[in-house]
Amino acid sequence: MAVTKWKVGGMDCSTCALNIHRYLDKEGMKNIRVNFATGDVQFEQTGTRTEEFLEKGIENLGYTIEGKNNTPVAAEKSNRYSPQLIRFLLCLPPTLLLLFSHTLGGWINFGEWLHNHWVQLGLTIPVYAIGMHFFGASAWKSIRNRMPNMNVLITLGATAAFVYSLYGSFSGQAENFMFYETAATIITLVFLGNYLEDASIASTQRALQQLVKSQKVMATMIAFDDEHREQYFPVENTQLHVGDLILIKTGEQVPIDCKILWGELHVNESIITGESLPVRRMAKDKLIGGSLVTDGTVKAQVTATGEDTVLSGIIQLVKEAQGEKPPVQQLADRISAIFIPTVLAVAAGCFILNYLVVSDLETALLRSIAVLVIACPCAMGLATPAAIAVGLGRAARSGILFRNAKSLELFQQIGQVVFDKTGTLTTGQFEIGNFQVTDSTTSPEQFKALAYSLEKFSNHPIAQCISKTWKTKDELQFKKIEEVKGLGMLATDHEGNTYSIGSWKTVQELTEDLSHNLYLKKNNTLLGWVDVTDQLRPEAQGVINYLHRKKIKTILLSGDTLARCEKLGQQLGIGVIYAEKSPADKLSILEALNQEKPTAMVGDGINDAPALAKATIGISMNDASQLAVQTAQVVLMNHGLKKLPAALGLGRHTYLTIKQNLFWAFAYNVIAIPVAAVGYLTPTIGALVMGLSDVVLAINSVRLFVKRVE
Repeated sequence: MAVTKWKVGGMDCSTCALNIHRYLDKEGMKNIRVNFATGDVQFEQTGTRTEEFLEKGIENLGYTIEGKNNTPVAAEKSNRYSPQLIRFLLCLPPTLLLLFSHTLGGWINFGEWLHNHWVQLGLTIPVYAIGMHFFGASAWKSIRNRMPNMNVLITLGATAAFVYSLYGSFSGQAENFMFYETAATIITLVFLGNYLEDASIASTQRALQQLVKSQKVMATMIAFDDEHREQYFPVENTQLHVGDLILIKTGEQVPIDCKILWGELHVNESIITGESLPVRRMAKDKLIGGSLVTDGTVKAQVTATGEDTVLSGIIQLVKEAQGEKPPVQQLADRISAIFIPTVLAVAAGCFILNYLVVSDLETALLRSIAVLVIACPCAMGLATPAAIAVGLGRAARSGILFRNAKSLELFQQIGQVVFDKTGTLTTGQFEIGNFQVTDSTTSPEQFKALAYSLEKFSNHPIAQCISKTWKTKDELQFKKIEEVKGLGMLATDHEGNTYSIGSWKTVQELTEDLSHNLYLKKNNTLLGWVDVTDQLRPEAQGVINYLHRKKIKTILLSGDTLARCEKLGQQLGIGVIYAEKSPADKLSILEALNQEKPTAMVGDGINDAPALAKATIGISMNDASQLAVQTAQVVLMNHGLKKLPAALGLGRHTYLTIKQNLFWAFAYNVIAIPVAAVGYLTPTIGALVMGLSDVVLAINSVRLFVKRVE
């Protein structure tokens, strides 16, 4: 299915996002994600509806399509010159004159002209016109589509005050109906609140914006003239293609994913991995676009462009996760869906009851207007997206990638963590320790050549060690070869002979000595065995100690022998050990553990993939097999076991921030609306407080950038 990605403008609150989601769902679209904080809309297109039809439908709802399918918006919006700020600045001077004439009229002589109701009408008309051009148009479209948004409340409040005053001017009773300043102030302050909200939300996107800025840089391309001499040309990295040659020097940013052909350098990859110390890279090593060269010069070949680069993948992953809603947001969405009709009913009831009790039309009208303008569905809609945007942004900058927002929430429930052994708790950088040929008809050279011929088809760390160390030109050719999870490599040659190299499970009927890492077999004859050495990751002990301090149970689950697993468990202090387990066994064990309590699984190999998918949260290293990376919900970059505490802490604190935001959003509306209804808040104060309520949530969310989470 084709995935459509839009940047949609005009979304002011969660109700807007809900309206767009409902419209696309009604038109048959699937996997819809709408993030009003960022304006990102993504869905899978199904049925016969064209993009043009859907775009027109979105515009009929009152929104605009500003960018399509990851094409950049024509002009990057700046908060300093945002449309909301421009509207606010246009409305501010006449509004200030109206406010001064009412609040300071007794102390400062403005002259009769400013107190004249026709002058006040003249000052109010441009403010009201600007407000209705924005709020009114949006409100009308939302009502016409039976999907009222927050602008309906603003429009009704401002219009009620304006029409009430207008009646006084034309009926000769202006002195009793002078509320032009109320109408102007509501519009002006809501524009100010919207601008502050936009600025606050933009700050929550800071980490992601830094990654985006790193995507478009200049590169030095290498070409050759007629005499085969190198020529250098500055080009934008967006113009490069796979296979192009580029020159990268000290102080420059790596323009795009590439592989070093000549030279060596030290590069700071913190923008991708979160690791601030420069790392050494030399010929045949890969460089990640966006990294910063601290020392050295290299010539490199472009290996990926566009959406295929590591940085683009990270940005897209974060954007998709930000567009998802964790379960905790579902209650807020259900309330937001009925919020505006409920507020309209409360405002109408407030007007009727106040008029019956105080018998004063003016008081009843002002209190009902205050109810309309102080109600804030934005706060409930912003509570989760703001916290998730900051949490995911900080995680991405720290080298932690979440595939979905749900994982952030689930982290706070984790009670036990299951670790694979090889490549997870150990480095996975193997060296051949010893080997022995047990078949008298096979020479050591033949044994090595056969082992290499089989293992070169596998990405398992032990297999890569074999194929790298024993690489030879005398390799065998096979008619059929496959990798079986938990066993190893199985092959058949053109003469019908069968071969295998793998764990003890492949030879347990041939020998009693099952203590070695790999066994090589031809037909039904054991040819020999290989032992490899592996080192414990230096950060493993610290991670296990951290989990124990947090009262999180640790479990070792491996396909390796019981003796090796028990030795490692004793060294690290892991009490529960499952050894000699196949991928199917691991899956069954994870199912049982999930029944006990929410369980995270950390692994890196192909044989870990089923268990990673089954765990409450699957966590993989970025240098793991692609299958393991794709099935995990969380990816730790740059050999990132040491990032596990930060991932757990970010998940817990992001969820805590969401709960704090939701509490404030609900408490604000539950308290503010009744207070406005009984007359303790004027419409002017209500409009100001409504705008600032979103800023409070954004500020609380931004705290996640600097908050200690481990």
